[in-house]
Amino acid sequence: MALSFFDYVERINSLLRSWQRDDAELSMVPAVQLSALRYLSICNHYSDTVMGVTDYLGLTKGTVSQSLKALEERQWIYKEPDLQDKRIVHLKPTAAGLAVVQQLVAVQVLQQAVQQLGPELEQQLTDALHQLLSHVQQQEQRKSFGVCKSCRFHQQQDGLPFCGLTQQPLPVTSTELICREHQDTA
Repeated sequence: MALSFFDYVERINSLLRSWQRDDAELSMVPAVQLSALRYLSICNHYSDTVMGVTDYLGLTKGTVSQSLKALEERQWIYKEPDLQDKRIVHLKPTAAGLAVVQQLVAVQVLQQAVQQLGPELEQQLTDALHQLLSHVQQQEQRKSFGVCKSCRFHQQQDGLPFCGLTQQPLPVTSTELICREHQDTA
């Protein structure tokens, strides 16, 4: 029996987790904490909340809250109150947390394998995986968590990024980050 698409995705995921377990520091950290930390390193200021992490990971608020508490105890994240709404607390990775994220994404073997595909095939694979993820999210009625600049609400106002949903200017750096309010264009 030939391996299916699922088998290949599952095997790549298993290898990624195996490489993390081979790392002395990362092997001591539950996968949910690493996933939450990675998410917080790539999301924008609309998404760096407990509910943002909960929605992204698809876990219960209790599980996520415990994981975030552990990340805070490790001093990999810190809390920052929202300046406009005191009920909202933003979760930001610390320098130490970002260093851990670099360990997560710096899997040399995978990076080298992707580079060996060549730029054209790498882009095709990336585009295909993006389409697959979009279809799964639509079928399951999940938020897309797409990159801000690809959102239907992303606009320019006086030459600067602007969110048409929140009616707020956007920091230029946030346009490259993912957002929980993201909606695909068309």
